[in-house]
Amino acid sequence: MLPPDTSGVQLCPDEVARFSRHLILPEVGMEGQKRLKAASVLCVGTGGLGSPLLLYLAAAGVGRLGIVDFDVVDTSNLQRQVIHGTSWVGKPKIESAKHRIAEINPHCQVDLYETALTSDNALEIIAPYDIVCDGTDNFPTRYLVNDACVLLGKPNVYGSIFRFEGQATVFNYQEGPNYRDLFPEPPPPGMVPSCAEGGVVGVLPGIIGMIQATETVKLITGIGTTLSGRLLLFDALKMAFRELKLRPSPDRPVIDRLVDYQEFCGVGGSEPGMEEAGAMDTISVTDLKALLDAQPADLLLVDVRNPPEAEIAVIPGAVLIPLDRIESGEAVEELRQLAAGKRLYMHCKVGGRSAKALIALQRHGIEGVNVAGGINAWSREVDEAVALY
Repeated sequence: MLPPDTSGVQLCPDEVARFSRHLILPEVGMEGQKRLKAASVLCVGTGGLGSPLLLYLAAAGVGRLGIVDFDVVDTSNLQRQVIHGTSWVGKPKIESAKHRIAEINPHCQVDLYETALTSDNALEIIAPYDIVCDGTDNFPTRYLVNDACVLLGKPNVYGSIFRFEGQATVFNYQEGPNYRDLFPEPPPPGMVPSCAEGGVVGVLPGIIGMIQATETVKLITGIGTTLSGRLLLFDALKMAFRELKLRPSPDRPVIDRLVDYQEFCGVGGSEPGMEEAGAMDTISVTDLKALLDAQPADLLLVDVRNPPEAEIAVIPGAVLIPLDRIESGEAVEELRQLAAGKRLYMHCKVGGRSAKALIALQRHGIEGVNVAGGINAWSREVDEAVALY
């Protein structure tokens, strides 16, 4: 990328005071701060990664920030998505983020795109910005952001998180590697659990998001050595960083257009596991409640979530057998015995993992019924006393 054009850019007295600690750094100085003010950055997502990214880019003095997100603030977001507050629960994340940015830096222009980034709109949305920061949490959007950046010649500041581990790098910078050099093909659908399934320690996205913000500031000001060509890996439990070298692969596919990334990643926009469910039998939580109230002796309800989730909320009468024990085959015979002479019903948090469990059991000749919407639907439609998480 070319340095932002600072001709005609001036700092007002408030900005001089606000950014004084930058101005006295020889590596940044007045010219670097003017570059920050002249720069434009698009952040895709205002979740765990997007929150610290936006906060620190605004605080650093980036003059124009674009935000792409169509989600609303949920109570479960507040553990890690620090740009949002309790008073914004149920309201659009982009509005919450804009409000907070204005408090941090009123000189920052904020552009809002309350939409999903798609192959139809990505090039138009990304084109006006100097740099793109990928704060997404799914493979289709990551490939979409990458390919659009390649087509438009934009640096892509990448980060990802899961449980206690994170990674960050800079893609598509000065002929360096892009996302397809790291992941030439997407993993099979459902192989990599989402944070909603596997969890994430709340401080982790703050660390990775601030690394992304640091790289973005360096790209704009032209200082330091970027992470281009290096994948930075972080383990929060060990408090350890390590690096892997990344190089452009001669075998990577040529990117000459945007494609259908849901189809490319094999997810079809559905919950993990649901795309394989086909004509699987399902039952609503209200119908399940009626069956449980009748107390039939021929009913077995199995919860395939992880034990920590079962400590949060349970459907009364469910037997806990985690998905990993079913997919590994460890629990198949146990389930066969428990389900002997009974109608098997399975649930998880929202229905995806229970569908995967039933698909795995079908290979062993065990049939069952998936509880649509899982325990979250039970909380909303049957018993509000059961915690929604």
